Formats: sequence, structure tokens, C-alpha cells
Amino acid sequence: MSPRKIIIDTDPGQDDAFAILFALGSPELEVVALTTVGGNVPLALTSRNALQIAELAGRSDVPVYAGCSRPMVKALKTAEYVHGPTGIDGCVLPEPTKPLQDKHAVNLLVDTLMAAPEGEITVCTLGPMTNLGMAMVMEPRIIPRIREVVLMGGGFFEGGNATPAAEFNIWVDPHAAAVVFDSGVPVTMAGIDCTYTAQMTPEWLQELRALGTRSAIEAANMADFYRQYGSHKFPTEARPIHDACVTGYLLAPHLYEQKQCNVTIELMSPETIGMTVVDWWNVTGRRKNCNVLRRIDADGFFALMLERFGNLP
Repeated sequence: MSPRKIIIDTDPGQDDAFAILFALGSPELEVVALTTVGGNVPLALTSRNALQIAELAGRSDVPVYAGCSRPMVKALKTAEYVHGPTGIDGCVLPEPTKPLQDKHAVNLLVDTLMAAPEGEITVCTLGPMTNLGMAMVMEPRIIPRIREVVLMGGGFFEGGNATPAAEFNIWVDPHAAAVVFDSGVPVTMAGIDCTYTAQMTPEWLQELRALGTRSAIEAANMADFYRQYGSHKFPTEARPIHDACVTGYLLAPHLYEQKQCNVTIELMSPETIGMTVVDWWNVTGRRKNCNVLRRIDADGFFALMLERFGNLP
């Protein structure tokens, strides 16, 4: 079977780095491109980080395209308080040797999806969904051509992590998220209800570091920094590695508890803007537009990720 072709739209972020490295170490996936967006840190940094992560994996052949620097409607809100000033604090990576591509990420999405056979390309969003939402608005013909959108974002039973109601990625650009969720494209959502059950333990990070490769060591260094945030939320030393759950789903969907639901994005209320309103019990009878991931088999997930990091330099 040929590898599944994916575009990773990202705002690295240490957990984005894990998701990207996990994908680049997996022969079942062909990363066609990395596209970047303003999110965890501003666009110039997310783009630089994406280049550095690809080169860390020995994959400077994967092109990186910079996209939207701000959300569709709102002002950009970043998360240096989680990720540090660079977005991937904790590691020391050399300056990228390869430049960004000239084409804008939104144009890259449109051109690639229009040129590929229908249903060939999966789009994985690890940050605000601005680039994909803009591409859908600019060229609606791409919508039926997308195999699936798999995203890290949203939540329900766990509430939010940016506001009491909203998860960060959706909260930053809820209008773009609404475009995608309303588009009719198949959507799978790894929200914080799922990602909070995928927690890196200190013991697992020791196993990762023990691989001895540069990719593994720098990823573990990033994780050590990243784990400092959220210590008040979690009763142990383990911390969630949110975005890697997207890659895990592509490789091993059987590890996830899943349910088809209607999901809408709240856009009006200042208190709940960016909330993913998940009709878990089908009380509205509206079309089930999203495959919601609720929980993960953490042992299977972390064993698989460790295995795939072993494929990296």
C-alpha cells in the first residue's frame, strides 16, 4: 500500500514538533509539505521552527510554506507563556540551511489539492485553522477533493484551556474553524478530552532520550521545557503531548475512542467564543459532521511513537 499523503499545517510549538517528527519517522505517511501559521508564536518563528524540525529529522527535502500571520477576524493571541519565546524552547537547533518556499501556504493548499486526485490528500492542522479556512473560502472546489481533515483542537467534557470554554487553537481563529467544520469535508477532532489522556511520563521521556539520536534527544529537551507548563492542572509529573495525537490517529485509529457527532463553533458570545459545541448525545438531530476522539490507549500510543522516533537520525 502506498503511503498516505498529508499536508501538515502547523504553528510549532513543542507538541507540534513531536507530531511532525512522529510523522516523518513513519513510512506509512508521505508529508507532502509543511505549511505554517501564526499561533503559538508569530508566523516568522513558526516558519523558522518548521524548517528546523524538518532538518532535525534529516528531511530538508520537505518544503515549508509560510501562510497567514493572523486570524481571519480576530487579532492574533500567542502562547509564549506555554512554549517560550521561540515556540520550541528547551532545544538548541542550528539555523535552517534551506529557505522557505516563495508560494504562500494558502495558494499551496489550493494548488496541491486541485492538482491531486480527489480524496488523495489529508490535511492535518496542528494550530489555528486560518490557512485551511482561507483556502476553502478562496477556492471552494478544494473541499470535495480533501480526503479528511484531522485536527488538534477543541474540547467538550474538559472545557477549554485558553478560556473556561475554548481550547487554544480554535479560540485563536474560531471563524476559520467554523468554515472548516461547516464545509462538509470529513473532519476528525483530537480535542483536549483526547489529548489529556496522552500524557508523557518522565519514564517514557527517559526511554526516548535513551534512543541516543539527535532527534530523540532534542525532542526530549523540548518536552522537559514544555512539561513545566500546566503543573497546577495535573496530579503527576506526566503532561499531555497534544498535537502528536493527530499523527497517532493517522497511524493507529484503533487506539482511540471515537464518536460521530455534530460540532459547531461558537462565534458570538464573548464568554464562550471558540467553544466547540459537541452534540455528544445527539439532542439536536443535526448532521454528524465530526469524528470526535474522546480517549486514547496511552500505552499503545507512546509505544508506537517511540518506535517511529527510532527511524529518525
